Amino acid sequence: MSQARLRFHGAAREVTGSMHLLEINGYTLALDCGLFQGKRALANEKNRARPYDSRDIDAVVLSHAHIDHCGKLPLLVRQGFKGRIHCTPPTRALAAIMLADSAHVQKEDAEYWNKKRVRRGDPPIDPLYTDADVAAATGRFVSHGLDETFEVVPGARARFHEAGHMLGSAGVRLELDAGGPRPTRLTFTGDLGRSGIPILRDPAPLPECDYLISESTYGGRVTPDPVDLPGQFAEVINETAARGGKLIIPSFAVGRSQAVVYYYHLLLEAGRIRRPIPMVVDSPLASAATQVYRNSTDVFDHEAEALIDKVGALFDFQSVRHIEDVEDSKRLHEEAGPMIIVSASGMCEAGRILHHLKNNIEDPRNTVLIVGYQAADTLGRRLVEKARQVKIFGETYSVRAQVKVLNGFSSHANAKELRAALRPLAKTCRHAFLVHGEPDQSEVLAAAMRQDGFREVTAPAPGEVFELSA
Repeated sequence: MSQARLRFHGAAREVTGSMHLLEINGYTLALDCGLFQGKRALANEKNRARPYDSRDIDAVVLSHAHIDHCGKLPLLVRQGFKGRIHCTPPTRALAAIMLADSAHVQKEDAEYWNKKRVRRGDPPIDPLYTDADVAAATGRFVSHGLDETFEVVPGARARFHEAGHMLGSAGVRLELDAGGPRPTRLTFTGDLGRSGIPILRDPAPLPECDYLISESTYGGRVTPDPVDLPGQFAEVINETAARGGKLIIPSFAVGRSQAVVYYYHLLLEAGRIRRPIPMVVDSPLASAATQVYRNSTDVFDHEAEALIDKVGALFDFQSVRHIEDVEDSKRLHEEAGPMIIVSASGMCEAGRILHHLKNNIEDPRNTVLIVGYQAADTLGRRLVEKARQVKIFGETYSVRAQVKVLNGFSSHANAKELRAALRPLAKTCRHAFLVHGEPDQSEVLAAAMRQDGFREVTAPAPGEVFELSA
């Protein structure tokens, strides 16, 4: 009888809330522990659900610091988790600031829901977690370098490899003593990045495995090559500046915001911006994350190292400023263009970006530039789908600003890149599981993988369990 099995919870037939449970010889470890992100009511319902007992989980292996992969860790600890959380050193640093920011969001969300509950006569609800829960969770982090083998639980050893998705991101190869003549090998991709992404090193080849858990975010989409991105970005900047408009960029505070600043610096140095204009990064979280980047140059790629050698710093130059104070943020509404405003959240569901959209979306001189994945039912997705009117803070606004999409900024491997990365594993892999993708994307990738020789490919449903043979 098998002594190992997988249970899928978050990011099963959907994109956010990554969490997969591996049971081995009486122990349980979690691969990621992320928050579901999306429409507010649905996110609140999903994130408060308890399909497992946190006290039964013995350890967590964390692929990276995006909140849909790490955002439930404080709740896990609050509910009784006592184990260690394993990750890379940059992930440890980034997760600490991401989770602190998330606790603030949880407090605001609880206040939002309690106003409605009071009107209905329902009892108030608490935030998902607090600053104290975040401190307790970050105290359980232990970091490991890439290619360093470490024990997760008895009978399960792990090794991180470069994923190329964000600073510190990693896939993991697990060796499981599951009763067979040799260890059973499980590879988890985490979120797989792309070659040529700025600042980050290219993804490492995926380790051979008996079982595979792979993301499938862009399993059926071919996004533009990032090599063409600087020119496309320059074109959007130059056109908006020529109109005297503001370029509003909803951006994930960690990873994407730093890439946007990096590209602008690169374009300025190359003389490709006809009229240099000020760039404002309006996000306290992005500012904190940028400091982690400044301290992590030892894991940058060769291109970023070359720019540092030339200019001295990637994120600090004359045309850019970071602001944190809310009053400074409000003053941006009164400043005339042209200018570039980079602000969170990346899917336009919360944060200061909503105020910038509200104040700029009806002006045809302006541009809203989408540079990241937009989940279903988010304001960002509605903008991508060319909605003519949108609601912001409950009020309806006409979309008169231009809406541009640059998918080349995506740090997720696209369909072609995913297939190429996974294909070498087909000979040894007994069963591949596709997660972190909308069903249509997972299905396209599954069909391609079968053509490439994978024996069995499944997009598991939430709660579905699979035995892993030794």
